[in-house]
Amino acid sequence: MVHGNPILAGNSTGKRFITAGEIMLRLTPPNYEKIRMSTSFEASYGGSEANIALALANLGVDSTFFSVVPNNSLGKSAIRMLRSNDVHCTPIILSTPEETPTHRLGTYYLETGYGIRPSKVIYDRKHSAMSEYDYSSVDLHALLKDFDWLHMSGITPALSPSCAELTMNMLKTAKELGLTVSFDGNFRSTLWTWNEARDYCTMCLPYVDILMGIEPYHLYKDPECPEKGDWKDGVPLQPSYEQQDEIFSHFVEQYPNLRCIARHVRYAHSGSENSLKAFMYYEGHTFESKLFTFTILDRVGGGDAFASGLIYAMIHEYKPMDMVNFAVASSVIKHTIHGDANITDDVDSIRNLMNMNYDIRR
Repeated sequence: MVHGNPILAGNSTGKRFITAGEIMLRLTPPNYEKIRMSTSFEASYGGSEANIALALANLGVDSTFFSVVPNNSLGKSAIRMLRSNDVHCTPIILSTPEETPTHRLGTYYLETGYGIRPSKVIYDRKHSAMSEYDYSSVDLHALLKDFDWLHMSGITPALSPSCAELTMNMLKTAKELGLTVSFDGNFRSTLWTWNEARDYCTMCLPYVDILMGIEPYHLYKDPECPEKGDWKDGVPLQPSYEQQDEIFSHFVEQYPNLRCIARHVRYAHSGSENSLKAFMYYEGHTFESKLFTFTILDRVGGGDAFASGLIYAMIHEYKPMDMVNFAVASSVIKHTIHGDANITDDVDSIRNLMNMNYDIRR
């Protein structure tokens, strides 16, 4: 008997997706407690690239995750969680103490905000297996050759020099093999400086087809004379349509390989209530989504849900306005779900929200 995955029966496109990055143990005090008051923690797993693979797998996309975890119970538990959500984990490396001397899984602590109190994250990920591993022996052509789409982020190269080299080599190899490549800068101030992130992520742009977010990248008015400034200088965090359209135009002018640029815009009314909308450049036009206002249960992973929603919509060849609205609706749905990833297998619920249909489904 041939065994198949019934969830993938919905993958009518036949497209295969892969991403690479670090998966971490997440420890969260229950009931919105502060870390210093808590006597217990809820354990789960997360990480930007893993979140995207999890979301897409639950929506029926054939998704694979590449990472390095220690060959111990924590590493195996993280893989078990991914597999339980139909993410393919065959490429994941279970490292030995000789390969990754500190031999640990990265960890982070999340203090969930409430009302006017914002959420707070404390990282404990230094010397993780992902950051210590030597990737020079990994055959990237063999790893990527059977896939259609690669997604990477600016978090992985910030972990260590070996991870920075891995990220760039994966981007270059993917382009050689003809994969669609998406990239999310995802700046983390605890991992590297703003200028370090801009310098590195800008080097990635020539290999990217789908760009998530407009930072951290250099978009110099005159690349030969950086002193003249960046086109993004002075643009507010909540730009107008005209301001965003101009920035997109400069990106595409300098990097004509960019087929799509998308970024979401957040309006924080309190720690518990936000609004989201998005802008997207696609096929020579800038599109603006609807504005969604919602109450937050868990904000972590909202940007990853936006990225996975856009990837899903593009793989399924949605119309441009449906692409950007589906991406924002995916992020909004994630804010109502505990944990890092947008674990929903119900495309219709996202589409209903996208169309602002809040009626009960019977």
